[in-house]
Amino acid sequence: MNETENNLNPAAILTIPALLTNSVKNYRDLPALAIYGEQSLTYGDLDKAVTSARKKLADLQVKKEESVAILGTNSPEWVISFLAITSMGAVAVPLLTDFSKEEIKNIIHHSGCRYIFVSQSLRSKIQDLDQMVILSLEELKSDEKDEEAARISHASPKDSHTVTEEPMAEISENDTVSIIYTSGTTGKSKGVVLSHRNVLWTAQKSALIQPIYPDDRFLSILPLSHTYENTIGMVLPLMFGASITYLGKTPSPSILLPALKEVKPTIMLTVPLLIEKIFKKQVRDRFRDHFLTRILYSILPVRLLLHRLAGRKLQATFGGQLRFFGIGGAKLDRTTEKFLREARFPYAIGYGLTETSPMLAGAAPFKTRLQASGPAMEGVSIRIENPDKHTGIGEVVVKGDNVMQGYFKEPELTRQVFTSDGWLRTGDLGCLDKKNYLHIRGRLKNIILGASGENIYPEDIESIINNIKYVLESLVIEQKGKLVALVHLNMEEMEEKINHLKSEAAQQINEKIDQLLEEIKIYVNERVHKSSRLQAVMLQTVPFERTPTLKIKRYLY
Repeated sequence: MNETENNLNPAAILTIPALLTNSVKNYRDLPALAIYGEQSLTYGDLDKAVTSARKKLADLQVKKEESVAILGTNSPEWVISFLAITSMGAVAVPLLTDFSKEEIKNIIHHSGCRYIFVSQSLRSKIQDLDQMVILSLEELKSDEKDEEAARISHASPKDSHTVTEEPMAEISENDTVSIIYTSGTTGKSKGVVLSHRNVLWTAQKSALIQPIYPDDRFLSILPLSHTYENTIGMVLPLMFGASITYLGKTPSPSILLPALKEVKPTIMLTVPLLIEKIFKKQVRDRFRDHFLTRILYSILPVRLLLHRLAGRKLQATFGGQLRFFGIGGAKLDRTTEKFLREARFPYAIGYGLTETSPMLAGAAPFKTRLQASGPAMEGVSIRIENPDKHTGIGEVVVKGDNVMQGYFKEPELTRQVFTSDGWLRTGDLGCLDKKNYLHIRGRLKNIILGASGENIYPEDIESIINNIKYVLESLVIEQKGKLVALVHLNMEEMEEKINHLKSEAAQQINEKIDQLLEEIKIYVNERVHKSSRLQAVMLQTVPFERTPTLKIKRYLY
């Protein structure tokens, strides 16, 4: 038996109530959930709070397979509501906090939810919803009355002091645990139907990539309503007795830095944009600012030493005990990844989709390969559909127990996303190397066809642009048959530089921008195949709109 499977027998029933029973039995007095700066709930406290919340739902006549929405910021109460809903056989419908009122209304209608748990701060988003039973997430905080109610509801007639399990609906592994509505880069939200087995199997297999122990401390900064954080950042640690701390506020530097210092997380999950920003501002730009450091930074042995020192400082910033820094949700920039490797920072790469609960492939720290997502997770099969005979690149299709049940109320859409022999189409382009590490090249829908029929991968061009000084982000698109880059610049940094050089700075900004955009075009076109050369580089004056995992919503542009 693998060391990570000793707490939950792989043959055990893979359902949320089975997970709760196992974890409470094994870790009752260990910390489970906390808001930064507040006292933790133990697994025993969590059990009482879930029982109390489940009783409230039962009193409201919530039935098995009935959908219950959750709209809230990350908190122990969010987790309690999810566990209460799913452990009684109802279906959780997590809503992203940045969904608009109209999107929420459409999802509530489409999913058939009559009940919703909501944070006080987000109540205004559901004020137009009629005939909804509204439950406050804040009222799920465990207090003495709740604990007493839970004790009484569990009490045996023979012994009023003995806590016993209340009868619950029979739940099978194939029952639906959640319907997660995506907010992807292609527009319309789709309801992804996941079973108890989909989610718990994925969590269990993920622990084979990175073992989880009861003394592990997770610091959560991604939305729980996204399957990445839901499965890997919530279900996985609860399965193996680890603790989770939530910030309680938006993860700005002023909130995050002191939390890192106090919590000293051993495991964190994030998206590429966060670590890319840290690298650009705290490492790359500092070494490029002065002529001498720029020369030294270009010398490989010196750069390796500087990166090693920067890595130690970065590790200290994250609390000094980090052993797993998971990056997923989008492709990590090549230059940033090279820094992480040379800095010996414990980063890990994962690849997956909401439709696969989400993990498909991944590599633990120090087992990564540059720009690769890692090998397939145990039990997952990956195939490249219609590979190019020269590059080996084709659509990534997959099979495994983590693959969704389908799209809710969308049989035709579900049919289209599967191959004739039952493999899920990911919509991603990629190839497998000799060690079976998966390399993702971009989205199938994002490919631009060149004048001579060549495939142009916009993500590759964007990766070059994004490493140019003053560039914050970019998007390569086709406009009227021309390849165009939209570039969002760091205007504050540019103005600061010009102010330093010239007294008449205000008159120089537009001139400097035009010059930089032309330099970007020349720089990129010297480094790409002739079919991928840019015809124009245009200024994007405001930040691009992004999904919850911080991918640009390409369909808007």
